[in-house]
Amino acid sequence: MTTAAIKKWDKAAKALDMSQGGEEARYGVYKRHLFGKAAGNTLLVAAGTGLDFKHFPQDIELTAIDFSPTMLEHAAKRTVECLAPITLLEKDVTDLDFPDAHFDTVVTSCTFCSVPDPVKGLRELRRVLKDDGALLMYEHVRPSNLYLGFMMDLMNPVAKMLGPEINRRTADNVRTAGFRVTREFNVFLDMVKLFEAVKLE
Repeated sequence: MTTAAIKKWDKAAKALDMSQGGEEARYGVYKRHLFGKAAGNTLLVAAGTGLDFKHFPQDIELTAIDFSPTMLEHAAKRTVECLAPITLLEKDVTDLDFPDAHFDTVVTSCTFCSVPDPVKGLRELRRVLKDDGALLMYEHVRPSNLYLGFMMDLMNPVAKMLGPEINRRTADNVRTAGFRVTREFNVFLDMVKLFEAVKLE
């Protein structure tokens, strides 16, 4: 991850809770249901400030990563909200040092609107996921509506200067990285989605 990207998200950490508070109130129940499917050795990509820790079941082992040291500082204060044993690590999803087939479950939460090379990051997740493992994703994506999609494309250069990109075709990226999407659910229109996926054989 570039130094500029790390600095951008270090700075964003201060306001992240405020900006995500409304979304958490509206859509937290969807994340709780999805993340409740996590089993065994679980990886959470993009821990952020730890808002999602409370959504995980207690009978797992959770490793939460983020490339922003400041995000992890905030997240450390929320580890008490996690029912499962949790480890925080500073790592870049596009260059993980976990062994192959290490995790039973991989979870992402508003992650792949921010990763500069999303397919590379997803391929790393495929590498560290067991053959019978599950990928669970809560993501903002480019809407399929022609008008809304065009507007997101126009707005994206400004949006990514301040935060995440808003026109990522995440379902396509997941498939390109070697996964099969088994469930795709619209949380809000088709701009906020849940994905469940497994590795292609």
